[in-house]
Amino acid sequence: MNYSEALLKDIARLLDLLAPHCSDHETIDWLRAAVSDRGKWQKAHGVFSRIRSKSLKAERSGKARESAQYLFEEVCAKTLFNLSGSSGPFDIDSPYWIVPNAIAFARQAGLADAEILACVTFPRVTRGI
Repeated sequence: MNYSEALLKDIARLLDLLAPHCSDHETIDWLRAAVSDRGKWQKAHGVFSRIRSKSLKAERSGKARESAQYLFEEVCAKTLFNLSGSSGPFDIDSPYWIVPNAIAFARQAGLADAEILACVTFPRVTRGI
């Protein structure tokens, strides 16, 4: 399994785990459908913009749980867009924020960190070149 395949499977598992804990399902449901449909990945840029608007509104309103949800969704959308290979990618570190943001949202939802970590593939590390 290559890096992209493992990443997509991890994202799908995290989205499935966290979706029942979302107060707003519009964008997380789109992400759940898009993760397995490469034809949608290019549209993730526009979806990110919608998520970002919701994120800023939640932050201004002091809604910590919703804010955590949207920050997690943002990095998922950025990652899918970057995987599309389209021009104008988001920051290259976007995938590295998926797990920390998933953990932050899970904590707001009352889930244990271990539930998030169980969704993530940890690659085997080999020594030497």
